[in-house]
Amino acid sequence: MALDTPILMKRIPQGNVANRQTVWYDGYVATGGYAALDKAIAMEPSKIIDEMKASELRGRGGAGFPAGMKWSFLPPPDGGHRFLAVNADESEPATFKDQLLINTDPHMMIEGIAICMKACHLDTAYVYIRGEYHHHRVTLEKAVQEAWDNGIFGEKSRMGQINGRTPRLFVQRGAGAYICGEETALLESLEGKRGWPRNKPPFPAVSGAFARPTVINNVETLATVPAIIENGAAWFKTHGVARPEGVPPQVPASYGTKLYGISGPVNNPGVFEDHLGIKLSALIGQHGKGMRAGKQFKAAFHGGISMGVLGTDQYDAVLDFDIGKRCGVLGLGTACVTVIPQDVSMVAMARNCARFYSHESCGQCTPCREGSNWAYKLLSRIEAGEGTTADLDLLSELAGSMGSMPGSTICGLADGTSWAIRTILQKFWNEFEDKVAKPRFVGLALR
Repeated sequence: MALDTPILMKRIPQGNVANRQTVWYDGYVATGGYAALDKAIAMEPSKIIDEMKASELRGRGGAGFPAGMKWSFLPPPDGGHRFLAVNADESEPATFKDQLLINTDPHMMIEGIAICMKACHLDTAYVYIRGEYHHHRVTLEKAVQEAWDNGIFGEKSRMGQINGRTPRLFVQRGAGAYICGEETALLESLEGKRGWPRNKPPFPAVSGAFARPTVINNVETLATVPAIIENGAAWFKTHGVARPEGVPPQVPASYGTKLYGISGPVNNPGVFEDHLGIKLSALIGQHGKGMRAGKQFKAAFHGGISMGVLGTDQYDAVLDFDIGKRCGVLGLGTACVTVIPQDVSMVAMARNCARFYSHESCGQCTPCREGSNWAYKLLSRIEAGEGTTADLDLLSELAGSMGSMPGSTICGLADGTSWAIRTILQKFWNEFEDKVAKPRFVGLALR
């Protein structure tokens, strides 16, 4: 089904990301911006949450947890502070969709923030932006100031007081740590502490930022909220993939559109919006304009490296939230696709993944800290042609056990390490065997 009514890019001219211009406050309002907020202000907060739950919008940050359900987890207001933390720490490798929204249509996210604050009785919001997003931070801070100046936040906010306080929105810059994309590590960093994950429970909905009830949502998730409130949940569910027959209603479907990133040797890399459920081959062929001359498809990381890799025979994989059980991967993730051509070594690719995770581990949990480092050492040895079959067996055991036991690590970084390496091993085993197949002579050379 062709995408006739884009949700996230309706104000952004189509084309390459580099050619898109920022839509500032006046331009956003001129095209209907903040109408959804006005509608939400006239609604009971509980009705806003009900509409979000009915839409079955799933979080666009990677995990896919239903946003409306997350909003409903907060306890009743008790007069104290309640926070919203916006996860703009887009650090998953080859993922760059949120920076597009921040840099081109920041008020769409800001309107979603305001609606969430109204619905959940949140008086203060923070956008935690990735430390390397220097120019995007400047754009975002200007847009936030516009929102303050035009009565979205501040003393003259059209929302009135929330919890007896002035609704406020601030931008907080991270320090370039991948681990701070994990929600509780983000909160630790937001509070000025070392950014590493917290043990749960308590969960952020009960005790989050500064030990107060907190909602944590991704940039793209919040940018989708205004369209749902403005047009209704039923309209939103005309996009994407419906729930298959026989699946119970409590199992969330893959409704709505999604921002897909494409990078690698394609003719038209960038960020594109399409229905959830588009095939990988269609994404590469239609939006990416096909592989570059002389290049052939070999594999793809479909949602950041932490979700695992799609093999050569999965070129027609359907990109929705059910991809995990169909294709032997962890999930949809960020839906930013990294295309891998035929001439790239998957052994080298696995080594690079292990190196990244080893570097970014916070070090709290032994399976992650030691496992990612040993995986990197083993893969470095194998790639250099110095590995043995014993190394390969050990690597397989390591990749199959990291993150496989719930509760053995505090966060999901060990799972990401495991799924990246294990799926490459499973789907390209022959390349690893070839690297260790040749015996090596040790000692003096024959004269």
